Amino acid sequence: MAIKVTEKKPLFGNLKSHSNRKTKHAQKLNMQKVEIDGKKVLTTAREAKKIKKS
Repeated sequence: MAIKVTEKKPLFGNLKSHSNRKTKHAQKLNMQKVEIDGKKVLTTAREAKKIKKS
């Protein structure tokens, strides 16, 4: 199992239809598995890109 590193949380809001009905909606994080020093780590895609660059 990968270790979760990031402290980020999903973004919440409303979806609004043409008839003006609103429903709750969550934008989940784009989590990626990255291997650092032989350990599998679960990070967001943005953080994985930074890790890969350095």
